[in-house]
Amino acid sequence: MTLGDKLSKLRKENNYTQEQLADVLGVSRQAISKWESNITYPETEKLIRMSEMFQCSLDYLLKDEEEMVGGQQADSGFLFFRKRLRERKSEKTVMGMPLWHIARNAKGFVAVGLNARGVIAIGLKAQGVVSLGMLSIGVFSFGMLSIGLLAIGVFALGVLSAGCFALGILTAGAISLGVISLGAIAIGDFSVGALSIGKYFALGDNARAMIALGVTKAAGSVFQKIGELSTQDITAVKHSLDTIVPAYLSWAKEIIMLFL
Repeated sequence: MTLGDKLSKLRKENNYTQEQLADVLGVSRQAISKWESNITYPETEKLIRMSEMFQCSLDYLLKDEEEMVGGQQADSGFLFFRKRLRERKSEKTVMGMPLWHIARNAKGFVAVGLNARGVIAIGLKAQGVVSLGMLSIGVFSFGMLSIGLLAIGVFALGVLSAGCFALGILTAGAISLGVISLGAIAIGDFSVGALSIGKYFALGDNARAMIALGVTKAAGSVFQKIGELSTQDITAVKHSLDTIVPAYLSWAKEIIMLFL
């Protein structure tokens, strides 16, 4: 097979028209037609781009007798995923950005790709107002490693965060660190959890803080109690909170009083 034959075959296998492939590569449709007819040949950078798009080697494209061998060009699972990221984008744009874009490196209002950036971004690495990915950064972020205003993930960092490991202002997780921290192991200014370690307040099976309320253990320098709270205990806790919590954390104090 010639280079032109291979380009035509790969283009059709990946469901591209000549016009669509030309748009992706930034050339004319006539240029694609000439390449496939072996009248002219693509520049090196275009060959590299097509080898990435079609997941084949340059040797395969350039050597007339070279054939792709299953498993030699790329890992089959990764190839399966990559082939479903053939570049596509909407013709309609807003401020130069397509309404949707699917590609290895995608950028659009809705972006899907290995690296995705958009208002809504989905990918292995995703950045957007709403993002979903292995590494996810956004206002609303969901992923393995998630960073955002609202972050949910195995590892979550955000103003509001939830995950196996959560770090932020208001956090919930197996291991949770925050101003207000909820978790199996909770560490923060105000903590609620099985093992609860707080600066001002801790509530849990084992609680340690200035005000410590525990089921089996409690260690508090201002107030401590093991077991259920009486009405007098609750009054004493609220008074102690008013005394020890600084004004800038008054919002957190009001939230934590809901647990009493």
